[in-house]
Amino acid sequence: MMISLFVTVLALLQPVIEITDVQDRPNDAGDGLHIYLAMPERTEDLLSCVIYRKEVSQPDSCWRPVMVEIIPIMGEFIVDGYDPDYLIEPGVEYIFRPATVTIAGDTLMGEIFVSPVVSRGEYFNISELSVFVTGMLFILLIFFYFGKARRGQQMYLRPIAGIEAIDEAIGRATEMGKPILYVPGLADIADVATIASLTILGRVARKVAEYQTSLMVANCDPIVFTVAIETVKQAYLEAGRPDSYDEDSVFFLTTSQFAFVAGVNGIMMRERPATNFYLGKFWAESLLLAETGSLSGAIQIAGTDAVTQLPFFITTCDYTLIGEELYAASAYLGREPGQLGAVKGQDACKSIVMVLLTLWVILSIVSLITGNDSFLFLREILISGGSG
Repeated sequence: MMISLFVTVLALLQPVIEITDVQDRPNDAGDGLHIYLAMPERTEDLLSCVIYRKEVSQPDSCWRPVMVEIIPIMGEFIVDGYDPDYLIEPGVEYIFRPATVTIAGDTLMGEIFVSPVVSRGEYFNISELSVFVTGMLFILLIFFYFGKARRGQQMYLRPIAGIEAIDEAIGRATEMGKPILYVPGLADIADVATIASLTILGRVARKVAEYQTSLMVANCDPIVFTVAIETVKQAYLEAGRPDSYDEDSVFFLTTSQFAFVAGVNGIMMRERPATNFYLGKFWAESLLLAETGSLSGAIQIAGTDAVTQLPFFITTCDYTLIGEELYAASAYLGREPGQLGAVKGQDACKSIVMVLLTLWVILSIVSLITGNDSFLFLREILISGGSG
């Protein structure tokens, strides 16, 4: 009897973590709460803190451990609601109870705390103000340049060697009397690189129709194959030569990656095309394709947004469209006002970002040299847009 009483008294003397306040998390969708804890002075014997939670209207059997925080706890508060298995519902009243776990393995329950607030969602996230301002600026710049393009004003676009060489490559194939091979990547139609490639294919096919050159389009995906057929047909129609379209010029090989590569390489070695286009999404087959094309003596123009494959294309191809140059190629080739406005708007936004980054570096250097914290304050305003 005395021993059990001693153990009970000893447990009561152990330091226990208590909840002092619960506040709604700002700038969220009503799915988070900030829980403030009162830590004991001595925490050497404490291992972790477990937060139990239930709705006010639920019975005691519904207590659930929703968070486990290792001691020492970093920060002024802990956030409840980030775990997808224990979500916070907006407008629901909760009560909490902390449990302190000691290194010896004991669990000491704290007092029940009734949340004074319920979680509410905000319509606008103030912390993302700089993102909103940047997005609106981007949209305004696109519409500004879109209007200029619609009014027929000439706008300068930085020349890209790979795009400038497309007409030259098609002309070379025409002079040599050899076909042109076009590979729109190995991804499906949902990939943005494939969509950009098919747009360029339309421009290439129109020029091919004007020059009366043979075109071969090898496809790995059935849906892309179908879209490529319609793209080439439309290009021949726009060129005024619908009768010149060859139904066998666009063909499907296989969905197997390396079987497709073997088929395309065989076409290269048999047909000896004068120009090869590799535009779209590529993986490990990129070097196999480009190396075989290089050995066949063809001019090769490649483009992809797959960063890991760019070195192979740059090494083995004559011209390479790097990253977003693939997306901008259709605007360069077609000069359609909407696409021109988008490209010019992006370029303007990039220029603004470069200026801001330059000012950020200058302010950082000046602050480091002078030791004046006001320059750091200006730097943070410059980057965060005043939202922080």
